[in-house]
Amino acid sequence: MAELKYISGFGNECSSEDPRCPGALPEGQNNPQVCPYNLYAEQLSGSAFTCPRSTNKRSWLYRILPSVSHKPFQSIDEGHITHNWDEVDADPNQLRWKPFEIPKASQKKVDFVSGLHTLCGAGDIRSNNGLAVHIFLCNTSMLNRCFYNSDGDFLIVPQKGKLLIYTEFGKMLVQPNEICVIQRGMRFSIDVFEETRGYVLEVYGVHFELPDLGPIGANGLANPRDFLIPVAWYEDRQVPGGYTVINKYQGKLFASKQDVSPFNVVAWHGNYTPYKYNLENFMVINAVAFDHADPSIFTVLTAKSVRPGVAIADFVIFPPRWGVADKTFRPPYYHIVVLSEYKPH
Repeated sequence: MAELKYISGFGNECSSEDPRCPGALPEGQNNPQVCPYNLYAEQLSGSAFTCPRSTNKRSWLYRILPSVSHKPFQSIDEGHITHNWDEVDADPNQLRWKPFEIPKASQKKVDFVSGLHTLCGAGDIRSNNGLAVHIFLCNTSMLNRCFYNSDGDFLIVPQKGKLLIYTEFGKMLVQPNEICVIQRGMRFSIDVFEETRGYVLEVYGVHFELPDLGPIGANGLANPRDFLIPVAWYEDRQVPGGYTVINKYQGKLFASKQDVSPFNVVAWHGNYTPYKYNLENFMVINAVAFDHADPSIFTVLTAKSVRPGVAIADFVIFPPRWGVADKTFRPPYYHIVVLSEYKPH
């Protein structure tokens, strides 16, 4: 596999073009009358047009064919995802799940989409507020299939096996101890090389952000420069028999067919992109005197709610670190909180 290249920086204004088509990115305007190479200009908005500049998310994509060039979507019965939390009665007890068994490829081929299973969730997908946690397990690549989520953002955490993720912005290789975020509306396809398993944190209506640092100061935790964004890469490929585009909308899956690969973006620019992060780069902040600090000091990414200081979801890790505090001990205290915790091991 050729070494993949990335652009660094969380939430940066970035631009990229495939080196096979120099000058593909228009200069001076987003939507010229004729784009270089006769490409189609397409804007992908991740926020309302009128959001303040600091929260406005959009990117311009310059592609061989517009993404609307497909046949009508049809509902499909695939995977094991849900948004109806009332399907089972609420249980206030601590719950544990055994690891999901990955089927053998010789018995049943399962790719990322067909291997999605919903574990839990909260909120309301229709009002664009809440979250869900899914497990994925797969033993085969997504062949001439891609997926995009109209409901929210996917934070993907591989636990076993590595993922080669094709996106409209380029390619990313994501391995255990790394995470990636595919934001709302972005098409992606996943190749695997062995039996693969992990989990997905999905948030509705908001995007993941870096947590505020407060008294910590300017540096520490996850540094923006360590987040990597794929560089432009495209394929101009006709697909005999059709390419399947799967859309998650209102918690259900729909599929449509088109004649070409959707990964036909030759150049792009903007601040709304997929990205990956290596958890080994997390700069731990820890207590050095006595007692324990709150676990919020281990927050990698947060999805904020409208209430200041209250998140819809926090992605938190507990990496190896020195524990040198006096008059306490290494295991954390028992903790009763008014939130729900999902802890994969």
